Amino acid sequence: MIEFAGKADALILGNDNLSSGVIKRLKNMKIIARYGTGFDGVDLKEAEKHGITITFTPATNREETADFTWGLILDLARHITRMVNATKAGEWKKDPGISLYGKTIGIIGVGQVGTAVARRAMGFGMDILGYDILERTEPTVYGLIYTTLNELLRRSDIVTLHVPLTNITRHMINAREFRIMKGSALLVNTARSCVVNEKALGEALGKGQIAGYAVDVFDEEPPAYNPLFDLDNYIITPHVAGHTLQSSLRMGDVTVDNILAVKDGITPPDIVTPYHLVEHILGRA
Repeated sequence: MIEFAGKADALILGNDNLSSGVIKRLKNMKIIARYGTGFDGVDLKEAEKHGITITFTPATNREETADFTWGLILDLARHITRMVNATKAGEWKKDPGISLYGKTIGIIGVGQVGTAVARRAMGFGMDILGYDILERTEPTVYGLIYTTLNELLRRSDIVTLHVPLTNITRHMINAREFRIMKGSALLVNTARSCVVNEKALGEALGKGQIAGYAVDVFDEEPPAYNPLFDLDNYIITPHVAGHTLQSSLRMGDVTVDNILAVKDGITPPDIVTPYHLVEHILGRA
């Protein structure tokens, strides 16, 4: 990273982490433009110390991430990938799965993406529960009812995660939470991998405390082999939930707009402000 961007004025950052040690050595850097909605991989305090502006692309892939979340929910519920692989292997085994109509979905993190997931859940005829520190009004229009985390976990047939990674949300789904969940529950994670304690997840799947897990995010990308990958109720995808041709162009345009603003000496439209930092720390983003 230092060799690549050591003399640059602007850096477009994907999912890579940017530590304080690297930031210190980016002597000409004026803006780090995050190509995405999260900024937990950047040492924000170090960037501020060196007068480096941080920008991101909020809500540019909200709808796409919600679509993909539902793709994972449907795959887990109806065993689609499992049957695709079996059919290609010459088997003719029908594995019907479960219906979604009339079931309860619990949305942890009811921000931009969580709200979009709730809007889609209404179309499936599901009961919708939500948990968030900040209870926005818009999701309630789609039938979402706010409740406690414990109550959401206890009642939900599907649990989907849409919180940023902070000190508060790290391992928020742990052994205790898995014990609360239904044995038939499905868990979907398109947020950040460390929101779920991987060791506790493995034990929960092994004990049948939950029925399946789908994840699109990892600490290291691509991830190293994990024995959990061999389970047929464990679905993994390569951090692609928010990426379509359209959303990628949208994120690119916003990223470039932010860089051009700094180049022209004006405040970029999507700067990470102290407000965003507080929201991020509290897990409200």
